Amino acid sequence: MTAGGLAACGSSGSSGSSGSSGDSTYADGKTFTVAVGTDPGALDPQGSVVSAAIQLSHFAYDTLVAVGSDGKIQPQLASSWKVAGTTATFTVRDGVTCSDGSEFTAETVADNITYVENPKSKSPLLGTFVPAGATATAAGSTVTVKLAAAAPFLLQGLANLPMVCESGLKNRSSLKSTTDGTGPYTLTQAVPGDHYTYTVRQDYAWGPDGAKTSASGTPATIEVKVVTNETTAANEILSGQLNAAQILGPDAARLTSAGVDAAKTEMLTGEQWYNHASGHVTSDPVVRKALTEVLDLTKMQHVITSGTGTAATGLAVVAPAACTGNSVKGNVPALDTSAAAAALAKDGWTKGSDGVLSKDGSKLSVTFLYDSVLGSGGSAAAELATAAWKKLGVDVTAKSATTTELQPTLFGTGDWDIAWEPINVSTPDQLVPFYSGASVQDGGNNFASIDNADYTTEVKAAMAMSGTAGCADWQSAEAALFKAADVVPFANSVVPTFHQGAELTVTGFIVPTSIKMLG
Repeated sequence: MTAGGLAACGSSGSSGSSGSSGDSTYADGKTFTVAVGTDPGALDPQGSVVSAAIQLSHFAYDTLVAVGSDGKIQPQLASSWKVAGTTATFTVRDGVTCSDGSEFTAETVADNITYVENPKSKSPLLGTFVPAGATATAAGSTVTVKLAAAAPFLLQGLANLPMVCESGLKNRSSLKSTTDGTGPYTLTQAVPGDHYTYTVRQDYAWGPDGAKTSASGTPATIEVKVVTNETTAANEILSGQLNAAQILGPDAARLTSAGVDAAKTEMLTGEQWYNHASGHVTSDPVVRKALTEVLDLTKMQHVITSGTGTAATGLAVVAPAACTGNSVKGNVPALDTSAAAAALAKDGWTKGSDGVLSKDGSKLSVTFLYDSVLGSGGSAAAELATAAWKKLGVDVTAKSATTTELQPTLFGTGDWDIAWEPINVSTPDQLVPFYSGASVQDGGNNFASIDNADYTTEVKAAMAMSGTAGCADWQSAEAALFKAADVVPFANSVVPTFHQGAELTVTGFIVPTSIKMLG
């Protein structure tokens, strides 16, 4: 569902939709079939930042509030709220029930926030959607959240936090294969690597804008198929085997020519990470800059998006983006192969008879991982990058893997030096845990072990300001990462979710209650 498999901690605001056909064309009792490009892996909605897992969680779990297409906060599980300084209060609406029939209460909301905030839970949503140090208490139907420090986009973060019901909170292991939420669907079959089937809840009546599953055209069943090959997914769209699939590569043009509708969302598609951890050659800023300077990022942007994308503009671009502007232009090291070679030579790297650079008896060797969800364009762009690095004198081992396969490496073993794994969000504060703070080895989300003092300083200034008032500081923080070649964004795409036989709205993710089957 997002342009990259990682964290597609997308916005809750509407960023793409199809037209309406009118109630007279809607059909009840049908199955909506959608493809995801990688298996979601763990299904615990608070235990994964894999985009496929987040899409699946939307079918079964609700959030406290939502974000409208205009960027304004809307009611969902909370009917009202108030934020004053470092204190926020929410009133949980009456009549909300869990999939097991139990009542959803304010105490359950508090328990969810407490679980995610507890570092022992090791939830990747800590610091992303729930600020570190936040505490939550309940009294009656009111939840009070107290923050350890200002959080300028608190509500936008909570709009992405899936709420688990009490039985699931008490038995987390059950969430590996079943669902326990207040959402419009429940998981009824899970076949990892193949498909996941969700069945509608007939009594659901508290969706965004009051959406109800009793509405005409609501699918009786949603089947999520794991289809890792984009050409296969495109063929299944055309043959009617699929109702929806996100297609990034050249098959998108084929579907467009065939007249297949698409809901479109702008996302960061090309994002290059360097592993800064000790023992990795990419921990050396001279090496990182040289590896960046030999890349023709404009050409790579064209290739990875199959000619349909644009240059990257920042790190939080999913609409409605809180901060707009361009923090990339003029800050990422420019193409300069001569300067790259000269800098490495000055740093002590010399070419051997095999053409590979070495220093102090060690070769300049890197393991380069790229996400297969980027499609054929991603593979072609990876070949360009690999060729440029080899020409420089780098020994490159390039590997493609699904998002789920990459997670144990990025967030576990650390056996990588360069990775293409875009993260998509709408507010820059959600990215802070990935670019600073505790490393994965120390229990954090900073899987690249980045430690950029300028970024940290600018983030501190931005976090002290309310909402968009800090956007200039957020832009400066991102620029600091780019200037140091800590991370290199190089391509944006308007990502199409092609669909037929159904209407839908895409917000980085397909909104379950927006799906209406056509007759």
